[in-house]
Amino acid sequence: MNKLAGETSPYLLQHAHNPVEWYPWGEEALERARREDKPILVSIGYAACHWCHVMERESFEDAATADIMNAYFINIKIDREERPDLDHIYMDAVQAMTGAGGWPLNVFLTPDKKPFYGGTYFPPVKAYNRPSWKDVLLSLADAFANKREDIETQADNLTQHIDQSSQFGLDAGVNFNIPREELFTRQQCDTIRENMLRQADTIWGGFGRAPKFPQTFTIAYLLRYHHAFKHPEALQQALLSLNKMLQGGLYDQLGGGFARYSTDEKWLAPHFEKMLYDNALLIDVLCDAWQLTRDNVYAQTIKDTLTFITREMTAPEGGFYAALDADSEGVEGKFYTWSKAEIHHVLGEQAGPFCEFYDVTEHGNWEEQNILWIQQPLEQFAAERGYDPAVLGAMLKGCREKLLAVRANRIRPGLDDKILLGWNALIVHACCRAFAALGDDSYRQMAVRNMDFLLANFRQNDGTQAFYHTWKNGLAKYPAFLDDYACLIRALIALQEITGDTRYLYQAHDITAFVNDHFGDGGHLFYYTIDGQDDVIVRKKEVYDGAVPSGNAIMVQNLWYLSVVFDNKDWGNKAVAALSGIAQTVTRYPTSFGVWASQLLQFVKGTPEIAVVGKDFRVRMQEAGNWFIPFRILIGSEKNQPEIPLLQDRYRENDTLVYLCKDYHCIKPVFYIQEIINLIE
Repeated sequence: MNKLAGETSPYLLQHAHNPVEWYPWGEEALERARREDKPILVSIGYAACHWCHVMERESFEDAATADIMNAYFINIKIDREERPDLDHIYMDAVQAMTGAGGWPLNVFLTPDKKPFYGGTYFPPVKAYNRPSWKDVLLSLADAFANKREDIETQADNLTQHIDQSSQFGLDAGVNFNIPREELFTRQQCDTIRENMLRQADTIWGGFGRAPKFPQTFTIAYLLRYHHAFKHPEALQQALLSLNKMLQGGLYDQLGGGFARYSTDEKWLAPHFEKMLYDNALLIDVLCDAWQLTRDNVYAQTIKDTLTFITREMTAPEGGFYAALDADSEGVEGKFYTWSKAEIHHVLGEQAGPFCEFYDVTEHGNWEEQNILWIQQPLEQFAAERGYDPAVLGAMLKGCREKLLAVRANRIRPGLDDKILLGWNALIVHACCRAFAALGDDSYRQMAVRNMDFLLANFRQNDGTQAFYHTWKNGLAKYPAFLDDYACLIRALIALQEITGDTRYLYQAHDITAFVNDHFGDGGHLFYYTIDGQDDVIVRKKEVYDGAVPSGNAIMVQNLWYLSVVFDNKDWGNKAVAALSGIAQTVTRYPTSFGVWASQLLQFVKGTPEIAVVGKDFRVRMQEAGNWFIPFRILIGSEKNQPEIPLLQDRYRENDTLVYLCKDYHCIKPVFYIQEIINLIE
């Protein structure tokens, strides 16, 4: 066993028996590198990463390769999900050197942690236009011994580049006397929509070419844009993208839940790993689509995805696990694919229409196996073949249940069972959205139970609002990052909206104040790491909305919401200034800044403020979920709450009243949200 044996991360434990003398990131390894004046190899991946497993099998389990690594390098393994701060820094370095990035990420550092060379996957022998891993190791060991000055110069230049790339935002001066409608305009919103649709695949949905990612933030913007300005093309592309994903192999047709991305343009063949955050973000946007269209396919997919989360991703203690691996028995996708003979054996005479509906063939539709995917919507398929759609739908449902039961006996993909604060907060938010949209109280209970778990287990015992990033086996560790705090605040805000418990809002307020104090950059943005964390070579600022939303973008949303609720003009100004400083980039490259884009649209359209006061306030608040009201603030209480301006002087005995305010004025109160919905929408 190497030094990883005492870790809790499933990814690090996968490497605990390698002949490589792996260390976790920490002072022991870093001090040894300084003492022995050796270069550091940092190898970064995650438990569900297919090519990480491949490189482990080919190189890290090979004794001869391990001998080279152990002789010339101090070897450190990092789980990118435990230490995304280090992953961001060293990924930037590799992208600057090579123009590409990904995982496994292998980067070589000087003894003082500065990067000088790196890449992603390296084969055991020269192949794919890549040098062999052994050749890389030996040539770098030689360069470190004989060309040290060149290596130090390269490392200094790269570190300087990474540092400079985090200096943006400091000089974003905004004149707050300029009205918001001049800072943010309908024309910007139109340009964002045009630039998104320019990348749209109008046949198979989605944006760009393969590999295709869900791009939920882009879809959400287009739904909101259509809602605001009645633009059928935006709606059509958003719904086409969702429909094709739901019909494809990206979506698990038997068990629910989404894989991380599709390797092809048709969404047929996914990279089979299932990440918690993808499923949370897709539930969010499916709730939007359901509220906007009332198409039952979206409601059913929300239900099935949350059933999958409950069944396969929920810890007994109450948190949600991070990911399911792409591989089982060393083969990618083996758990999810079928032969036609297997399906006939399970389903008997019902196999014929089932195989036709899900494109199951003798030769397979993917690597001689079959991925279940839908070629035609059920009604169209049934009409062309003379089936009754209801009867066919019931039959297919029964078939899926039989196959799911058989699949449950297969060897399962590996489970990454660590619990991450930010990703769990994303699921809390998704449960809140699902409860609001569908009214199923189990989703509200799920959200409350998970938030209770997070607040009880992730908080640092120092009397502040400081949290940890990851938890497993009763142990929380690593200071939480900006994304963790931003998503936690947003989840607390959403919980107030579905429970009517304003304590969640006060908690959100206090954590936001903490983030301002300890993550602020002195301007209008936030660093990724907390002040005082000294094991990173630079404090980076992340603004891109990638696979997960940018912590800065979510904090802008939080600051704006809470500035209205608590009448905190400084927070509101900070939100406006942050977006103003990046608005030009958001407009030009909206598919990389989808959350920012939606906030810009909100500033243009305005923020309806709905306050409900009276004994039936929770029922009235719940009624808001009957409509798509994307930018609203929703708050309620049985009596007046003097600390919250929206809840001051609202109570009238024996009545439950709904107040609508917008842009510093309120209309006459009504008894039901339905009475003012035309004013909100």
